[in-house]
Amino acid sequence: MAKRGRNKRTASPPRPRFSRTPEDDVSNYNSTGPLPIRLYGDPVLRQKALPIRKITDVEQKLAKDMLATMYAAPNGVGLAAPQVGVLKRLIVIDLNRDDVSSKPLVLINPETQRLDGESIEDEGCLSIPNITAEVKRANEAVVSALDLNEETVSVETEGLLARVLQHEIDHLDGVLFIDRVKGFRRQVLRKKLRKLKNNTLRQ
Repeated sequence: MAKRGRNKRTASPPRPRFSRTPEDDVSNYNSTGPLPIRLYGDPVLRQKALPIRKITDVEQKLAKDMLATMYAAPNGVGLAAPQVGVLKRLIVIDLNRDDVSSKPLVLINPETQRLDGESIEDEGCLSIPNITAEVKRANEAVVSALDLNEETVSVETEGLLARVLQHEIDHLDGVLFIDRVKGFRRQVLRKKLRKLKNNTLRQ
């Protein structure tokens, strides 16, 4: 997820062509971050990520590379593995990315246990650059997951962190924030989304 704010121009690594199959993404991950971020129109963003059955050096490295990717992107505060072409249920979040003492969240196989309340706020996404829209989500969330030490953790939160958790978990199920934009607001976005998708498919 992208945090709203002034965009800074930064160099990004070239984006690869679409992944071959979900199986390739899951079993053959071997890269070094920052990683190219998959953009709207890339079919991997619509695939459902698979649970991680065992946390190995591969998952440790993937998490590290995902954090490097998120920090390299202007305003990035959250990232899901499918956004870098890996269909694993892993997300990383850091709302305090400018604080060197901040400890990011790395959540494996996150599951939503409870959602309460309601809020409507602007959202953006690193996979859908330069497009934001108001999205209705729960204001409070309880999420359970594993950390990189295979310890069970529970995150009970509200506000921005609750929103980012919901946004990133949606990515694991092939759901994008624009899917939650309805009616006239969705129609307004349609032209921009079509242009972004066409640019992605041409690469």
